[in-house]
Amino acid sequence: MQTKRSTYRHRWLPYLLLAPQLAITLVFFIWPASQAVKSSFERTDAFGFKTTFVGLSNYARVLADPGYLNALGRTAIFAVSVTVLSMGVALLLAVCVNRVIKSARFYTTLLVWPYAVAPVVAGVLWWFLFNPTIGLLPHLLDWFGINWNHRVSGTQAMILITIAAAWKQISYNFLFFLAGLQSVPHSLIEAAAIDGATPFKRFWTIVFPLLSPTTFFLMIININYVMFDTFGVIDATTAGGPGTATMTLVYKVYTDGVAGLNIGSSSAQSVILMGIVILLTFIQFRYVERRVNY
Repeated sequence: MQTKRSTYRHRWLPYLLLAPQLAITLVFFIWPASQAVKSSFERTDAFGFKTTFVGLSNYARVLADPGYLNALGRTAIFAVSVTVLSMGVALLLAVCVNRVIKSARFYTTLLVWPYAVAPVVAGVLWWFLFNPTIGLLPHLLDWFGINWNHRVSGTQAMILITIAAAWKQISYNFLFFLAGLQSVPHSLIEAAAIDGATPFKRFWTIVFPLLSPTTFFLMIININYVMFDTFGVIDATTAGGPGTATMTLVYKVYTDGVAGLNIGSSSAQSVILMGIVILLTFIQFRYVERRVNY
């Protein structure tokens, strides 16, 4: 068996093709991350004119702050809620669309559109829907005896940002689940149906295990999304309030660094957040991947 290998006339052509992506990664990811690590060991004055090396003082102060520890627990609940909700709804929609033959492309197009919406726009959309004064949903909830006002209720505010963040991510998860469902061999499903397996049993024992690589991939993507990309949603809906009820780790980095002008503490929080994500990714590859059937 011969393996095909791409050859280039010019030795530097592959590097030139990679140069734009490498430059973007260096300028927008590697360089800011290195500056955050550097700033986490320093103390900067409010005007940014003078920096003093303080070692691990910023990390010790952050880890001893009860507000940061509360934000850490709040972020864990937020991450699990958004991941489970967005992946669960996306899988349900993918199963429904996969059963439709003639209109599958039409439904797929409709379900993909929300992914093109910017996080801030998604946050403003759900802020209007749940606005206690002009929103439609609070008036509907009044019929069921539910008094909705996320501006004074921390629990309702957390529910709001969870729904908004999950809605933004459902389209992304839906595309991958639909592709995974379409790759499942129909012969296995037909054989199970002939053996008398119910539709639910066929899905749980055949389809879902074959979707484990897709599910594993989406778990990692969704956790990274919640940790980093939900800032716009939170800022547009609750701005971390009421009080600190929706103050997640990524939003606390912004609050302390931009609003509070505490660059050292904000940088230390950024490094810790990056370390948490790396640790979670390692744990998933080290332990969760063992249950994945490729």
